[in-house]
Amino acid sequence: MDVANFLYDVSEDAKVRFLGFATETTRYDFGIVYSHRFFGKPLVICMQSGSSTLLSSEDAINPEQLRKVFRLSCKSEANELSQFFKEILPSMPFNDQY
Repeated sequence: MDVANFLYDVSEDAKVRFLGFATETTRYDFGIVYSHRFFGKPLVICMQSGSSTLLSSEDAINPEQLRKVFRLSCKSEANELSQFFKEILPSMPFNDQY
C-alpha cells in the first residue's frame, strides 16, 4: 500500500463485557473491551452515542471528563457513571499508566 505506512497491525483475542443498566433518570449501555494493548486500560464504548475512551478506575474519578466524552446532559449523570466505573474497572498502578 503506497498511501500509508502501517504503525501496527495486531490481532488478539480480547475479553468483551456488555453492560446495560438504568438509574432513576437514565438508561446506559456500554461495551468494555479488555485488551493487552493501551497499557492494559479497557476501551469503554457507549453503545448509544458511539463515544469511546480508554478508562481505568483511577480515570473514572473525573466526572467532568466522563460528561464530555460520553456526551452526558447533566452533572448528576456524570457522577453516577463515575461511581459505577470506579467500582467495575480495574485499578492500575500509576507507573503502568501513560
